[in-house]
Amino acid sequence: MKTKVLVVDDSAVVRKVLTEQLNRDAGLEVIAAVADPLLAMDRMKLVWPDVIVLDVEMPRMDGITFLRKIMAERPTPVVICSTLTEKGAETTMQALSAGAVSFVTKPRIGLKDFLTDAATDLIGAVKTAARANPRAIRARTPAEMPVVREKLSADAILPASVQAMARTTERIVAIGTSTGGTQALEEVLTALPRVCPGIVIVQHMPEKFTASFAQRLNSVCRIEVKEAAHGDRVMPGRALIAPGGRHMLVQRSGAYYQANVIDGPVVNRHRPSVDVLFRSVAQQAGRNALGIIMTGMGDDGARGLKEMRDAGARTVAQDEATCVVYGMPKEAAKLGAAEIILPLQGVAAEILRFGGQEIGVAMHGARA
Repeated sequence: MKTKVLVVDDSAVVRKVLTEQLNRDAGLEVIAAVADPLLAMDRMKLVWPDVIVLDVEMPRMDGITFLRKIMAERPTPVVICSTLTEKGAETTMQALSAGAVSFVTKPRIGLKDFLTDAATDLIGAVKTAARANPRAIRARTPAEMPVVREKLSADAILPASVQAMARTTERIVAIGTSTGGTQALEEVLTALPRVCPGIVIVQHMPEKFTASFAQRLNSVCRIEVKEAAHGDRVMPGRALIAPGGRHMLVQRSGAYYQANVIDGPVVNRHRPSVDVLFRSVAQQAGRNALGIIMTGMGDDGARGLKEMRDAGARTVAQDEATCVVYGMPKEAAKLGAAEIILPLQGVAAEILRFGGQEIGVAMHGARA
């Protein structure tokens, strides 16, 4: 059975190109392409789509208002089609927080050619959204990075090593997420008090968007959240998010840790890559670290989490029921990389337990 797609965009060019590209895939069918949310709601009374491709800046009703209405009435996977600008990034972050599963970007000029060239990414985003868990979609995720032919491992950035540092008093938490991750991270980070272990995060997301994402989280969290810059210190009460388009590694500096932001090839079809971050944490922090892999498509981070566990770190994977897409945590569980399986609601408590703290009523998971 084909996945039914509804396109909502005020640009006739965008509607035409998106419809043509999506209908070329045998597994997809565009059931309607309309100019605004009010027309979309009329069409949805007749046939409810499996996935909605949605612009955010439209007449009569903006995309975010429409998105919140859909999520309140009948949660449905939504892919945001947003302009790649600083303003567009901020708006897209609002949409992801409101419940969108992922997004694709579009430029202000050369739109038709760009959308044609980006058809593979668009189709991939829609198919990923179609596999999302509706029960885990709620207002409170980013598209997969462009697919490349060669799938490199973390070896392309950092050689494998079995060595790990001795225990110190400075602890570090490494988190990896992809599709559905923006909402998951917001839930986890907003639950943390000002004093908690230092956190490093890879969320699959392109350039421009990670800065807006970090700024948004910083505005709603008690801890400091920022896009990582080369040399930033990993410290208690701070979360560093890897910048889109660059890898982030952790480097031991005396008793402390700092973030190294570097260029390099895509790893597991992503840059930044969770595997790269996790491998560096395994080598530099060892048993002083906690690794957490959450909702996302694919397997990036699974092998890195196993390396962390082998190095003596504590490791956690999000459970299937609370994942928007149960891909990365599933692959980690298959490898025996996850010491603990937890629902999303229990992740913040586990971070604080790791740091010797407590948070409310903790939900305990099953140990692997």
